[in-house]
Amino acid sequence: MGLLPENKRKKPMDTPRTFFIWGATMSGKSYLAERFPNPFFINTDDNAEKAGLPNYQLKNVKNSDGTLKQSVIDQLNELMLELGTTKHTFQTVVIDVIDDVVSLIEQAVIDEHDVKDLSEIGYGKGFAQVKATLMALILELKALPMNVVYVSRIDEKTDAAGDQVEVPSLKTKYYNMVNGNADLVVKTRRVGSNYTRQLTDKRKQYERSQITDQHILRILENIPGVFPRLPKAPVTKPTTKTTK
Repeated sequence: MGLLPENKRKKPMDTPRTFFIWGATMSGKSYLAERFPNPFFINTDDNAEKAGLPNYQLKNVKNSDGTLKQSVIDQLNELMLELGTTKHTFQTVVIDVIDDVVSLIEQAVIDEHDVKDLSEIGYGKGFAQVKATLMALILELKALPMNVVYVSRIDEKTDAAGDQVEVPSLKTKYYNMVNGNADLVVKTRRVGSNYTRQLTDKRKQYERSQITDQHILRILENIPGVFPRLPKAPVTKPTTKTTK
């Protein structure tokens, strides 16, 4: 007993905590992720290491005969347990890049079943195992008392009108799983020496007054479209006196 809250409406205090950042190579994706408070990077390349950021390099570890010694699935489970149960000073976990994490999970399942492709695992069990593993990761990340940032690359596809459009490179079925648990989706872009950020999706309309984390607020202020535009102050024309 005692699980039910008081039947009383509370003042909304709504700080977004889960972010999906996507864009081309060297468009500022990781740079934006670094701006989040006290980030820990679960990395699939050595970018975080080169930048001197706290990170864990995710990879399938194999024995000398090619068999799987430690899979990324086991590593992710251990990381989630440590982040959720031990004392640490990290406030943000960054998955950089989620595209590679999914590929590594697929490879781990393939190696576990000693096949060359997921389709060789009967009755769709291989695909189901990958999907279940990714969803478990997403839910565990969401349950952490931390900010979560997913980073993805960019791809192109043809829309219904036959035009080429830019989209996250994460496969659609996996993107829908991640995006369904994200608060904001941000596209980064580099034009010459300039870097821009564009909001491409959001869970709701956010209000500045409801953002309790000032660090997150400063980040959001630099992403056009997150907040409604502030009304322009009216311009008052100077009055001129006429002399008789």
